[in-house]
Amino acid sequence: MDDSPKPLDSLPTTKVARAARFAKTGLHVGANYVKHYARRAVGAESTTEDLHAANAAELYGTLSEMKGSVLKVAQMLAMEKNLLPSAYADQFAQAQYQTPPLSGPLVVKSFRDAFGKSPFEVFDEFDNQARQAASIGQGHMARLAGKPLAVKVQYPGVADSIRSDIRLVKPIALRVLGLDEATVRPYMQEVETRLLEETDYALELQRGQEIAAACAELAHLQFPQYYPALSSARILTMDWLPGQHLKEFLATGPPQAVRNQLGQALWDFYMHQLNTLHRVHADPHPGNFLLRADDGGTVGVLDFGCVKEVPADVHRLFTELLAPETLADSTRLTALLEEAGVLRPEDAPAKRTFYVSTMQASLELVGRPFRQATFDFGDPAYMQSLYALGDSLMQQPELRQQREPRGSEHFIYLNRTYVGLYALLTELQASIRTA
Repeated sequence: MDDSPKPLDSLPTTKVARAARFAKTGLHVGANYVKHYARRAVGAESTTEDLHAANAAELYGTLSEMKGSVLKVAQMLAMEKNLLPSAYADQFAQAQYQTPPLSGPLVVKSFRDAFGKSPFEVFDEFDNQARQAASIGQGHMARLAGKPLAVKVQYPGVADSIRSDIRLVKPIALRVLGLDEATVRPYMQEVETRLLEETDYALELQRGQEIAAACAELAHLQFPQYYPALSSARILTMDWLPGQHLKEFLATGPPQAVRNQLGQALWDFYMHQLNTLHRVHADPHPGNFLLRADDGGTVGVLDFGCVKEVPADVHRLFTELLAPETLADSTRLTALLEEAGVLRPEDAPAKRTFYVSTMQASLELVGRPFRQATFDFGDPAYMQSLYALGDSLMQQPELRQQREPRGSEHFIYLNRTYVGLYALLTELQASIRTA
């Protein structure tokens, strides 16, 4: 039986169409609850896990059809395995690898719109069956002059759908959460800017070339060559890199030494970007890396659509907050938290004390790998401590009642980057040199 996702012949891109698809999903989720409680009322077995599984499948089906920003959010949530019930995390993790692809005619139309030719006229060979489909676009394999190429084709209308989704969700979020629009505007703008940048393949090509050149001296990394003449604002052509995604690679049982070298390559890549380039590949989910055991472990880096430029003052704040001397000096920590916008002038003394102590505990644990010469991400005690910290913070009344975001909007994607990096290193169970 073929379990591969059914190709999509169209995408809902207008505000009305996407709102209607959300509403339809809401009705189906409601029906699942009715069936769940009806079964329990007559003594039949229906567990909470069954309900989560049914709703997760329904929601993931909707997100897969809608693509764009909503699927990107699911992808981000799947990186944090402790945030969602396992049924949702398992379903959403598919967004990192495979979602329903566009049908062949839509792919051909995308090429005709960009080049005035079909893909079969542009390349010597073109596989119309997508090898990978994700939130913004899908990947195809092609050949030209004997060279294997990867061709990303963006979903039609995805940029407009992102704007539509944000306009749809923002007033609902403001009303439900009781937030002030002026307060959240910088955060919403940051997310919208990054998401829209991901739809600009000309920008991705430029960034991919620049970062690859700037990281050329780093060991055990491989970057594709990009082909501007075979690319456009919505189609991107690059070398086809060998390797496997994380889940497939781990299934081969790689030895610890290979895991360590792969983890080291990833750590060095991100530290070089942060501290030297002041810009980071801010989408470190497993679908964006190809792993090989060659040369003791080699990482192929894909997808520079989401790159966070780090202003100098933000880089200084980020690194100083993680420094050992900051954690040992509450006065210095307080000053940095004020500069970062975590503490505000109008905060009562008790609230200030709470935030300082909470941030001190969080930074000590989250920043621990930065303050040691070596670190073992395979140590289950560390990840258990991180999850326990998250559970503890969620139980704090002060945080549960907080209705306004705090801290620099620039930290949204910096935090996302290091959550993703930690998740990759933990999956690899890598022991690495961090200093």
